[in-house]
Parts: sequence; structure tokens; C-alpha cells
Amino acid sequence: MPETELCDMGIVTAHFPMERQAMDWKRLVQFALLGSSDLEQYAILLVRVSIGLFFAISGTNKLFVVGGTKPVYETLVKAKVPFPQQMAYFVSSVEFVGGSLVTLGFLSSPACVALLIDMIVATLTSAVPTIPKGPSPLNWLDDFLYLPEVLYVLIFIWLICSGPGKFSVDYWLAGKLLR
Repeated sequence: MPETELCDMGIVTAHFPMERQAMDWKRLVQFALLGSSDLEQYAILLVRVSIGLFFAISGTNKLFVVGGTKPVYETLVKAKVPFPQQMAYFVSSVEFVGGSLVTLGFLSSPACVALLIDMIVATLTSAVPTIPKGPSPLNWLDDFLYLPEVLYVLIFIWLICSGPGKFSVDYWLAGKLLR
């Protein structure tokens, strides 16, 4: 007797029919190998809001806390970046504004591009020089990929490609503007 008929009759079975067990196993294997598109929007939301808040808070601390731009300025001077005073405020503003926009999912792709450029410059000017000189290429790559700035670059690339997700201002605006 099929499971639905048993439930309609008020009979509860302790075992699922074999078809149901096979389907559950198949779904589990599919999830393990391919993930779940049903959950993808929540993952995008979690990553977008987390990285957006990280940069918004970082920019806030640099712009609105006394002496917050001093370490940025010193890093830029050490890296021989031109106009270090102006660039310290510019970089801090990019982090604050870009992070805030990414958090909201508003103009998130342009904000991710700005933050991506910021992180590429940070990687090349201040992070890569911290990697010890002389390791094998594999060890150098290991040290390079361990840098948080590299992870941020990869996350911004992913967010640019995936879009901000359904839980964003951009998604809502696109729905209104592209009808």
C-alpha cells in the first residue's frame, strides 16, 4: 500500500518505502556534489553582508576615529604611493562607502569593483612585500594565497559574477526598472 494511503487511513509506518529511501539518498548525493540552488541566495546574502560590514566598519574606524588614517598614511608612505595624505582619506572613503553599499546590496557591483581595486593595490603594495624572500614557488604561492587581501579579491570577483542576490536593493530596483 502506498505511503499516502496509509497516512490517509491514520496509520503511521516506521519505515519509508524503498522508493522514498532511494530518492532521499539521491538528493543527499546531489546536494553533496552540486550544492543547493535553493540555499544559494542565503549564502550570497551572508557573504555580501559580512564582507560589506567588515569594510564599512574598517572605513568608519579610519575616517571617524581620531588618528584612524595615520596607519594607512604610514603604509602608503612606506609603499611610496604618491599623495599619501590624500590617498589615505580616499582609500578609507572607498572602504566606508563601498562597504556600506555592498552591505545594502545597492550598486553592489560597482562598489565591489572599487573594493576589488583597493584590495589589489593593498596586496601589491603592502601584503606581497611581507612574504619572505627566497621560498620555492610553491611555498611563495602558499604564502600569497594565505593573505587575507587575496581572499577579499576572490570574494569580490565572486560577488561581481553572482550579483548581490535576491535579498538586495539592486534586485528590488532591477525588478522595478526592468519590467
